[in-house]
Amino acid sequence: MLQPPDWPQCGHGANLTTGAGGCHGIQVPSHTACLAHLNETDRAGYLAGLAPGTDIDHRGTPFTEDLLSELLTALREPATGTPHFGRARFERAVFEGTGGFDGADFSGSAWFDQANFSGDAQFRKAKFGEDARFADATISGRAWFTRSEIRGEAWFHRAKFGGDADFYMAKIERLARFAEAHFSRESRFVGVTFSGGAWFPGVQFDGGAEFAGAVFSGSARFIRVQFTGDAVFAMAEFERNAKMGPIACTGTLNLSEAAFRSAVTIEAAAATVLCRRTQWDSTAALRLRYASVDLTDAVWEYPVSVAARSRPFLWGAEEVAEPGLTDPHVRIMSLRGVDAAHLVLTGVDLSDCRFAGTLRLDQLRLEGRYTFTFPPSGLRWHGMRPVRWTQRRALAEEHHWRSTRFVDAGGWRPAPAGEDALEPAELAPVYRQLRKSFEDSKHEPGAADFYYGEMEMRRHADDIPWVERALLTIYWALSGYGLRASRAMGWLLASMFATVLMMMLWGLPQDDPRSIGIGVITDRSITMTMDTPDPVNPTEPWHERLSTDRFEGSLRVVINSVIFRASGQNLTTAGTYIEMASRITEPVLLGLAILAIRGRVKR
Repeated sequence: MLQPPDWPQCGHGANLTTGAGGCHGIQVPSHTACLAHLNETDRAGYLAGLAPGTDIDHRGTPFTEDLLSELLTALREPATGTPHFGRARFERAVFEGTGGFDGADFSGSAWFDQANFSGDAQFRKAKFGEDARFADATISGRAWFTRSEIRGEAWFHRAKFGGDADFYMAKIERLARFAEAHFSRESRFVGVTFSGGAWFPGVQFDGGAEFAGAVFSGSARFIRVQFTGDAVFAMAEFERNAKMGPIACTGTLNLSEAAFRSAVTIEAAAATVLCRRTQWDSTAALRLRYASVDLTDAVWEYPVSVAARSRPFLWGAEEVAEPGLTDPHVRIMSLRGVDAAHLVLTGVDLSDCRFAGTLRLDQLRLEGRYTFTFPPSGLRWHGMRPVRWTQRRALAEEHHWRSTRFVDAGGWRPAPAGEDALEPAELAPVYRQLRKSFEDSKHEPGAADFYYGEMEMRRHADDIPWVERALLTIYWALSGYGLRASRAMGWLLASMFATVLMMMLWGLPQDDPRSIGIGVITDRSITMTMDTPDPVNPTEPWHERLSTDRFEGSLRVVINSVIFRASGQNLTTAGTYIEMASRITEPVLLGLAILAIRGRVKR
């Protein structure tokens, strides 16, 4: 390399002759030139002595665009026109305007620690034969690392990216370190191959981040990361153990079509978590806050758990900040297409969940405090007719269907945009499988609610005969499918009252007939014959039949009928038939009431 002559100190106080100092106070070798402060003749002489592949040491040097262009020109390979560096030292260098290293080949380590790029930093298709170090670097403009290749480690810890950061299709063969880096705008790691580990602890993405299609062949660590905006990992592949969390994301954490080849734990406070067609090849634990979770068509072969966390995540002794997130409830929005046999949901809100299309739903495990939606409460009007809906656990899909039946939906929520409301015939099997799941877990009240929903869907289905539908309607009206004790008791009391009233009016005879004994005396014996006169229908006015004595007699008949016993009283012909009818209907109503009570208290 050209040895510099006896240059005076540069404008930054660097004694370039002795190497006692350096530009910006950086210690540099005695042969290093501060290009910014050489005259044209000396700079031309220095650059003329450079050749492709030369080691460069310009720590602390301020570069204009023209000066950097001159340096790159001196290092270009004649055959390819590619700038070729050996080992490159640019610590604390200042690049005014665009720092253009597009296509550069760094055969040795490249050091840009604490470098300052006032404009864009362009490293598109750059090749780093060893480590690429940008620790504590500041890039005010856009950072271009598109299709760059780093065969050593990539050091970006505490780097500051003022503009967009683009690492599209880059390849990093060894460990990528981004600890506590700050991305002020959008950052794109689309299609990046992390052959070694990828560590992002404490990173802040203010404009969201996209890792779509990225490949993490080594360990992936996204710990204490904050995303202001969306965090997109769609179609990313995690080949080894991944640790994702705690993460705070004000937008959507998108894991759709991502593949996790080994066990993973995801701890995230996010507005939305998308796991559509996500593939888990090993166990997975999702511990979430705030999130609306979509698991449509997700695939797993081992146990997967989704749990709502009530308290903020901790890092050490400190709580992880959750700016912009307000509702800590975790909502499951869809389980369509998933196999629920290995799924465990803990403490989640299922009021908006779409269950139709879930495989082996009867094996779903629900733990902790979980919630379903309910029909609209209170008295409502359907046209001129008052309606009061029975309160029970219901499915969001039933809300969607019922909202299409009435001009005034009456509190039933319509289907989301782009979703069709399913018909009752499609919803009845969903209720049936959930009922079995609750029965297997010995949760009888929950199972009863889903049985009610199943019967409701059967009653409204178009594919069953009208006779069966009529029977179901009667069953519903009398006792709420054997689940509403108050309804059955109401009908029982009404039936008993009607029976007592009819007995008083027509069932009891005019007078209680008494047996008459007739004796016949012969020569040696006396023969006695007992005869009871036929009951006489009452003839007095109706208001006189409503007496206390007749009420007492009627009540005895009714009470005996409820327990399916004959009263033994003399009755008119009408009273006999009334008693027969009451002995059939009233024990049935009593049995339905007992059955409903048992369904609510059984465990």
